[in-house]
Amino acid sequence: MKTLALAVLFIALSFKASPPPQATTERVDPALESAAMKLLDEYMATWNSKDVTAWESTFHFPHYRLASGKMSVLERPGQQDATRLWQAIPDWHHSKWDRRRIVHASADKIHVDTKFTRYRADGSRIGSYESLYILTREDGRWGVKLRSSFAQ
Repeated sequence: MKTLALAVLFIALSFKASPPPQATTERVDPALESAAMKLLDEYMATWNSKDVTAWESTFHFPHYRLASGKMSVLERPGQQDATRLWQAIPDWHHSKWDRRRIVHASADKIHVDTKFTRYRADGSRIGSYESLYILTREDGRWGVKLRSSFAQ
């Protein structure tokens, strides 16, 4: 009986009351849209600058990435092998957003449908990748909480 009560309590707490998400057919609150785009601009700029500390400052921890059929979890900053990150993509020089479209938004969470392209130094394309970024506002600050992409 105690186990059942704990399970019910856990389920109840996981459905924390929050404002309903805005429908995709409605205009997203301009302040939320601005915050999301600013964060994603910073995320991409710090990724391209190969500054892992600045890049991780755009995250919320624990931070989740689902790619290549595998979920990676970073519990705290500094857990990434910074050298391996950028070397893992042959000939990669920089990346750019092709699309960033908010599909759902509330006061504390935003789902962004994205597409980005990776480029070589000469400007030729390596590949383009569809992805979903989930941004959360925690302790008054927006950060990337989860990334799910079809990139390697």
